[in-house]
Amino acid sequence: MSSDYIKSYLKEAKQIVDGINISDIEKMVNLIVDIREKEGRLFFLGVGGGAGNATHAVNDFRKIAGIECYTPIDNVSELTARVNDDGWETTFVNWLKGNRINSNDGVFVFSVGGGNAEKNISPNIVNALKFSKESGAKILGVVGRDGGYTAQVADACIIIPTVNNETVTPHTEAFQSVIWHLLVSHPAVKVHEMKWESMK
Repeated sequence: MSSDYIKSYLKEAKQIVDGINISDIEKMVNLIVDIREKEGRLFFLGVGGGAGNATHAVNDFRKIAGIECYTPIDNVSELTARVNDDGWETTFVNWLKGNRINSNDGVFVFSVGGGNAEKNISPNIVNALKFSKESGAKILGVVGRDGGYTAQVADACIIIPTVNNETVTPHTEAFQSVIWHLLVSHPAVKVHEMKWESMK
């Protein structure tokens, strides 16, 4: 039984790789390069597993891609103060306002559902994206299922194909990592050598 699940899960991962839209990745590469050339910043948003991915991605895009990046997840004092004082739904949008987001910047979302205002799913992401669009910032995302609100408004969005409704979350969150590592190691994006690749 255990062996069957392992084989099935890894087979699904192969199917996902084959199903990812390469042109969407190319579009994202071009957007990231454009943001860097304009000396813009990337703001990473995510909750749950997406939050963990956001904080890791900030490190990689700063260190490897040479882009100024931030995520509200990295300051737990500010994050929890905003949740406590202002409410969960406005946490990200008020943080972006504090960072004076503008048309040179980008907002990068890691989310399984992408946010859905009608169903009250990740309203903090939805509100942040609405404000970001008003500010002229570019929207990027790596999401699952149909991509939700993120996919609707994004300038570049990669939807991780659903190959099994029982494993949407683990595959989406795993492939968020695959995609951002692909991006920072892409020749057009990478500006600093990575440690192990630099050792001869």
